[in-house]
Amino acid sequence: MDWKLFVTVFGAIFIAEMADKTQLVTLLFAADKEVSKLTVFLGSAFALVLASAIGVAAGSLLSQLISARLLSMIAGASFIVIGIFTFYHGWQNAV
Repeated sequence: MDWKLFVTVFGAIFIAEMADKTQLVTLLFAADKEVSKLTVFLGSAFALVLASAIGVAAGSLLSQLISARLLSMIAGASFIVIGIFTFYHGWQNAV
């Protein structure tokens, strides 16, 4: 196992997932006194595992069609566009 890659992926995903909508939805389910916290944890964990598996499969498929460098550039540009969109709409709502 490539431990450097493992730690890099773990750190990036962990930071990206902190305080995002997935964590907030999990928090809301767990806040209900009537539900099993273990069930909420397992449901959330399995959903994240499945979403990650889909991401790995999609990345593997795309890497056969597009170079890794082009894929990185597309992903970077997409994040910039999403950031601008979010900033613009946040600013519009604040004004």
